[in-house]
Amino acid sequence: MPFVMPVDSLEHLLSRRALFLAFVRRRVPDAAAAEDILQSCYVRALEHRDEFDSGESAVAWFYRLLRNAVIDNYRRAQSQSKALTAWGREMEGAAQPSPEMQRDVCACLSSVVDDLKPEYADAIRQVDLNEQKVQDFAEQRNLTASNAGVRVHRARAALRKQLLRTCGSCAEHGCLDCVCRKAHPGAAGCS
Repeated sequence: MPFVMPVDSLEHLLSRRALFLAFVRRRVPDAAAAEDILQSCYVRALEHRDEFDSGESAVAWFYRLLRNAVIDNYRRAQSQSKALTAWGREMEGAAQPSPEMQRDVCACLSSVVDDLKPEYADAIRQVDLNEQKVQDFAEQRNLTASNAGVRVHRARAALRKQLLRTCGSCAEHGCLDCVCRKAHPGAAGCS
């Protein structure tokens, strides 16, 4: 039968909260991230208290959890940074549509965007239509860059679904001569 950490050891860990937070705070640049890491470690300690070795100090065990969580935090951030950098390079190399093509975009696009959740519509308008950088979008809305990137990704997916529902085969096949059902009731799609 595995040894389970005694309740008094858990209380001891809670009593050292300030020391644990200072430990994490010295290792991450953001106070909110340090707080999140500490809280997730407390949850992890509760969930995995049966993995506690009775021959080890509860404090030493918890510091190991904290160190691993800090390392995981940096790995996650590095992975997100690489993905955002790659996406940025991809966007820089993307061909810009001609003014004529921009004018020829489906007339119902703005009403389709209006049908999205407000935060998705905002993301599409600012990042895609107004060509705002995701980082600037994130800062203006007090989001992290990765959260803003996720929001933009989800907004595009929602727009894609809404365009397929609204514009049918025009959206699916990328037709420039769009005869949307919304703009022209009864229209079947590409002409």
